[in-house]
This record gives sequence, structure tokens and C-alpha cells, in this order.
Amino acid sequence: MKVFGITGWKNSGKTTLVARLVEHFTALGLRVSTVKHAHCDFDIDRRGSDSHTHRMAGAHQVLLSSNRRWALMSELKEDAEPELEELLQHLQPVDLVIVEGFKMGDQPKIQVVRRSNNAEVLPAEAQPIVAIASDAALTPADYGCSGPLLQLSDVPAIAEFIRQYCGLKL
Repeated sequence: MKVFGITGWKNSGKTTLVARLVEHFTALGLRVSTVKHAHCDFDIDRRGSDSHTHRMAGAHQVLLSSNRRWALMSELKEDAEPELEELLQHLQPVDLVIVEGFKMGDQPKIQVVRRSNNAEVLPAEAQPIVAIASDAALTPADYGCSGPLLQLSDVPAIAEFIRQYCGLKL
């Protein structure tokens, strides 16, 4: 599987870009999965549901299945947060995994920069940043990037950059 990241600071437009890229790539016939990093204590389970009751009772993992989807929830308790590489092992094989967040991961990534929100440079540990996607005229080198500046609104151009970078065939 090819793994490619979309990163940037909070409210830069990462989720919107990821969703549009997934739509674009799937329309081209590619199978795409996503991994989203959250920085807070989140819950995808509703209080009062059976799966929530199982989890609150102390289950280490709860697998919820229906005729439309399945989800596996794992409680870390005091265990360390898994690295991206470990999480990727849980995915079924696809053509492309788009990773949102995981700034410090080793995966190649595009940094999303909006001048009006958060145009700060990411720390050096965020490399490799292979392109910048922005709604402003920026110099990628100012962001530690030797790759191109991509127009944030031009999803087909961003998708083509990712496709070529990852060597994906249509």
C-alpha cells in the first residue's frame, strides 16, 4: 500500500482536502483508506449503546458489526499510543492510504497552509514535507520543503502530484 500524508496546523483545511482527495481518487477507480490522528480524548461510541456498555465494562477491544460496516475499537488504557506503522497493519490492502495528521511520521506529506489561519512552519521533525498546498503565494522553501507549491483549491492537481509521487497507476 502507498501511504501519503496531509498535515498542517489546526483549522488549516486538512479534513476538507482529504475528503476531496478521497472523492477524486475513488472516482478514478482507486481504493483509498484514511487514517486520522486526533489529539484529544475522542469517542465514536454513543452512551447507552450495547458496544459502549461493553467498552465501559472493561473490554479491551469491541468489534461492532452489521450488514453495512464494521468497526473495531481498542482501549489503550495505560498503553502508549500506537505508531502509524502499527495502525496501518490493521487496514485491508488498498491502493492508497491518506493519513491526516501524524505530523511527525515518516510518511511523505503535503503541508496545508492558510495565511489567514495558521501559516507557521512545522518543526523539523515533521519532514518529509514534499509539497505545500496553500491559498496564498508562498515559497515552499520557507516551510522546509524543496517540492512545489500547489493551489489548495486545485484538487485534481494535488491528486495528480500524489499519484505521480506514489507511482499509482490508473
